[in-house]
This record gives sequence, structure tokens and C-alpha cells, in this order.
Amino acid sequence: MENFSDLFQSLVEATRKHEHYREKECINMIASEGLKSPAVNEMLCFSHDLAARYAEGENDGQGHVKTRYYQGQKFISQIENHATDLMKNLFKADWADVRLVSGTHANLATFKGLSLASKNNKMVVTPLSCGAHISHDYTGLAGSILGLENVNHVYDVHEFNIDPDKSACVIRSARPGIVTFGGSLFLFPHPVKELKAVCDEVGAYVAYDASHVLGLIAGGQFQDPLREGADFITSSTHKTFPGPQGGVIMGNPTTAALEKAVKKIQFAIFPLSASNTHLGRLPALGVAALEMKLFGVDLAKQTVKNAQAAGQYLYENGVQVLAEKKGFTRSHQIAVDVRSFGGGKKIAQNLEDANIIVNKNLLPYDDQSSKDDPSGLRVGFQDVTRRGFREGDVKHMCDLMLDIIKGKRKPAQVKHDVLSLKKEFCQVKYGFQNIEEALTCIRKP
Repeated sequence: MENFSDLFQSLVEATRKHEHYREKECINMIASEGLKSPAVNEMLCFSHDLAARYAEGENDGQGHVKTRYYQGQKFISQIENHATDLMKNLFKADWADVRLVSGTHANLATFKGLSLASKNNKMVVTPLSCGAHISHDYTGLAGSILGLENVNHVYDVHEFNIDPDKSACVIRSARPGIVTFGGSLFLFPHPVKELKAVCDEVGAYVAYDASHVLGLIAGGQFQDPLREGADFITSSTHKTFPGPQGGVIMGNPTTAALEKAVKKIQFAIFPLSASNTHLGRLPALGVAALEMKLFGVDLAKQTVKNAQAAGQYLYENGVQVLAEKKGFTRSHQIAVDVRSFGGGKKIAQNLEDANIIVNKNLLPYDDQSSKDDPSGLRVGFQDVTRRGFREGDVKHMCDLMLDIIKGKRKPAQVKHDVLSLKKEFCQVKYGFQNIEEALTCIRKP
């Protein structure tokens, strides 16, 4: 076994190498990874002391601090309240909770809270192979931890979406306490509006996992779940929404049943599932909310354009991109079937060897037991868009991907071109370079 000093030196070296590798040498196309601005990173650096503090307690019906069980909270409470209100303002929500440390934690608290409020442990979900996050599934958080009974939406593989008519029948038959929308492989808006009435009919709460599309929602380029009938949005804050790692829940508790649900969700946050809620990220969350308020529309529009351009270009060049008849996507990601080129595992690894980072992914027609070597790739465009890529740049990048997918060149040969392309995009767009720039911007008349 290595001695302590060697281990520590290796830790420091690996960290330095990682920062250089992923920031300077790779084109990052993991759909679940966001890109923080220099201003967000600067605010994180401001918050060293805050990151070491505790703030256990209860919040009120607006998401503001009500009771805390530690001393020294006067500025911490202001920070949490301000971050909460910035998110509420951005998403036109009357209530929000920013104490969640991840999107999965947001799902845990919401699913637990809604099952307590409804006194019903049934939950209708999208099948895992059709894009649901593992936290929705009976094999993950929902089933294995919370003990919820999953019933699947009916999914139309050809439409790459939930079938609203057939799912309405499922909801009426199952009479669940919760109906969920949203997910991880998420190309098109889900039929929230179409299924809201039947959810109300059976008394089910509607939860929408916006983790992947929260930035697109902020930019008005996807769907508006709270206006379409979702009772609660759950989300991470670090994918298309380019903030620090963390989570959020939002809603508009306009009825007694929704007010009850808020209280149960808050109970599921504290004391059931959180103590230290990682306070150091909250100021940076506020910076990201400001950036999305000011730049979110342009960022979201270009992200979707880039994803659609890549889908069309890859399809025209002989790669099977799903949902071709629907324009491939309306989100930040595309789904690509690479079975004929060796499968998702092989192609993802070959692309990584060329410093293009994507992830292998189950496709709706895959057997769930094939998750180690699925048919597909999931390719996201939020990172490259924020670095300044436009449609022409995306097509150039797709040419490099095609060289790998089709075996025209070896990864080591393509890697040289990847490094050259990456050097052209060294600045984060659609945001602030520092906190002073943000303050100057909002002070302008």
C-alpha cells in the first residue's frame, strides 16, 4: 500500500490533471453537465466560510427561513431567502426550496412528501429505458428507498414521448398519489397539459423533474410546467441551468391540498433527509439565476438550434438519430443509435479516446439488462453552446465524431483536431466574467 505522502501527492496531481483535461482538452457533451460562468465560480470562491456552516430548521409557506436551531444565522438566513426569491422570480413560482443538495435529493423529498400528503404509495412514471431518471424507478430511489409502487406511463417509441390517451387510462386504473413527468433522456415536452385533468380526477399530485431542461424552461424554449399543470417542479441546478451543483423544488401552492403538500415536502427535507444543506452554493445559485434572467432566452434558443443542427447533420451523414420525423429534438440533447457501428459502449469509449466526451445510453427499445452496452449515445449541447458554438461549429464537431463513429480515422488522429477546435472557444458566453460586472449591469438605469 502506498504511504500517506505518496497518496496525497497523487491526489493533488490527479486533481490538477483533471482540471486541465476536462477544461482545456475535451469537448464536453455529457447532457447532464453544465458550465458555470467565471462570475458563478468567483461567487463560490467568496463563500468559503459559508460552506462550513449549518442552518438546520423550518421554512415557511413562501420558502423563507422561519426557525433555525443554530446561532450565527442572521446573514445565512438573508442569503437563503434571497436565493429562494431569485429562483421564484425567474420561474414565476410562489414557493421554492433551495436547500436540496442535488436533483435526486429534490426527487426524494418531493416523492416522500407527496406520498405522505396523498397517503398513497403508487406513482405513475416514465419507464427507465424511455428516459426516466433512476431516482424515479422501482430499482432506484422511488422503489428501493421510499418503497413506492411504480406504474409505467405508456410510452410511444415512434413519437419518443408519453402517449397521453393510453396513459390517461393507466392513471384512471391505477389511481396513484403521484404522477411524474420529465426525465433524463428528454427530447420533447411531456404531455402535462393533456393529462392534468385526469390527474385531478383521481386526486394525484403532478411532479415534473426538470433537471435536464430547467435552463430551457427559464429561457422559454421548452415548456412551462407550472403553467401547464404541474404542481411541483424538481430539479438539479447544474445542467442546462448553469449554476453550482445542487437542487431546487418549486411550486404554486394555491389550494389547501397543495399547501399541505408543501409542508410534507419541507418535512421530508428537514428533518428527514438533510442536516447541512451545503450553504456555500446558494450565493452562486443567485448569480446563475441573474444570468438566466438576462441571457437565458438567447442561450436556450442557441442550445436547441445546435442540438437540432447536429441531429440533422449526423442523420444526413448516415447515422441513425432518433425522432427524425419530429426534427430530432426540442431540448439540449439528441439520442443516437450506434448499434450498426459497434454499440454505445464501444463508440462512447472511442470518442473519449479522441477527447470527445459523451455517454452511452439505453434507448426506448433496448432491454434494460443491456445498460452496460446499450444501443445508443446521449449527446448534449449546453456546454459547447455556452462556449460560443453555433450551428457551423457544431457541424464541424460532428465531422470529427463521424470520423470516429464510422472508423475513418483512429481516435489519436482525431484528438489533434479536437484540441485545435477547443482552443477556438476559450471564453464562457451568456454570462458575467466576474461579480463586479454583474453588479454594474444591474445598477444601470
